[in-house]
Amino acid sequence: MIIDTIFLRRCLVSLERAQNALERSQPGDAMYDVYRAACVKEFELVLEQSGKLLRKRLSAYFAGNRHADRLPFKDLFRHAARHGLIDTDTVERWLQYRDNRNDTAHDYGEGFADATLTLLPAFIADALDLADVIDGSGDD
Repeated sequence: MIIDTIFLRRCLVSLERAQNALERSQPGDAMYDVYRAACVKEFELVLEQSGKLLRKRLSAYFAGNRHADRLPFKDLFRHAARHGLIDTDTVERWLQYRDNRNDTAHDYGEGFADATLTLLPAFIADALDLADVIDGSGDD
């Protein structure tokens, strides 16, 4: 089965652009706040899209789609490791990304943004790798 990762990859490009623009701006500038907000929003979009698409990728490992559909977000990544799609260190990082999102779901203050921004370099790399896993371009 071919899984379309175009939207996920577009979100990743937007995230990288927002992060680069943020790094070139200064705290206190109006555009700094815009770029920081864009980073946070794209982080959320990439996180959700990654889970949604990984669910589709994992459905091939179950007797029916419904089993994969019922898996909680974190279990998707644990199952991906069980089936050799990602390693356990990567799973731990994805769990941390999800915890960051869950712990601060209703806190869009500077603390949430700063916590998210520190995760971005590893998150972007992991999400790019996961996109390859999902669409099969990472298969040997």
